Amino acid sequence: MPLPGFEEGSHDVGAARYFVSQAGAGSPVLLLHGFPETHVCWDEVAPQLAERHRVVAPDLRGYGASEAPPGGPRGEGYSKREMAAELVELMGALGHERFAAVGHDRGGRVAYRLALDHPERISQVALLNVIPTIDQFERMGGGPSLGYWTWFLMAQPAPFPEEVLLSAPRALLDHVFATWPSDPAAISVAHRDAYLDALTPSTAAAMCGDFRASFHLDREHEASDRDAGRRIGRPVLLATGEDETQLADAPEVWSAWADDVRATQLSGGHFNPEEAPGELTEALLGFLDA
Repeated sequence: MPLPGFEEGSHDVGAARYFVSQAGAGSPVLLLHGFPETHVCWDEVAPQLAERHRVVAPDLRGYGASEAPPGGPRGEGYSKREMAAELVELMGALGHERFAAVGHDRGGRVAYRLALDHPERISQVALLNVIPTIDQFERMGGGPSLGYWTWFLMAQPAPFPEEVLLSAPRALLDHVFATWPSDPAAISVAHRDAYLDALTPSTAAAMCGDFRASFHLDREHEASDRDAGRRIGRPVLLATGEDETQLADAPEVWSAWADDVRATQLSGGHFNPEEAPGELTEALLGFLDA
């Protein structure tokens, strides 16, 4: 399911082959999707951004049409530090030495790692419905913990979670899209079909590698960052869904990590690009063009 008006291609970065959709002219913007989606989630946002910017929308490492080896037992290969480094190389190969990063969900975790590890390459960073991984783990024992089942199921040793994902992929996606958005109908049938088609043995391995890395590696990296007082020095746009009540304090959480946090709330729940595409586009353009 191509993004309207975008060109598609594949680009090798180390052992990975990234599927990339891109269009537009102007300052570059990297769009990073979340779980369990692909770049398709941006189809009502990316074309509008491309009217003013060069938009690059890859599938994350191993997700969708991107190809990558499965990760190690602790998610090696899928730590957000490794994924960010690959995306810096990818953007450089596309001719973009400095760019803005926009990330939703898992893509948001890669986006803020880009800003922490590669500040010279990042102009701005927009984070959608996400707080730092270490803060997320510290709060997950509370009331909303049932909604975070993916963090623990998918971090289990291979091949158990991969087999669970592949045993009933439509049931898994139906559950996610019934419980995470405020309005399940916001995730269209076409999008659901695209995400189902993209759920294969290789992408299931990548998704689990992503979550294993958060459990084992990303927390370690962020604990080290926090102990060292490392902060994001670039402007941060934080956008949360108004029904994501567990993120009500997200601006305060991010103020401990970033010098310039600009918070906004959007209609709906978890899937901002699909639940509130118009509001999100307006917020992004105002931020990127400031």
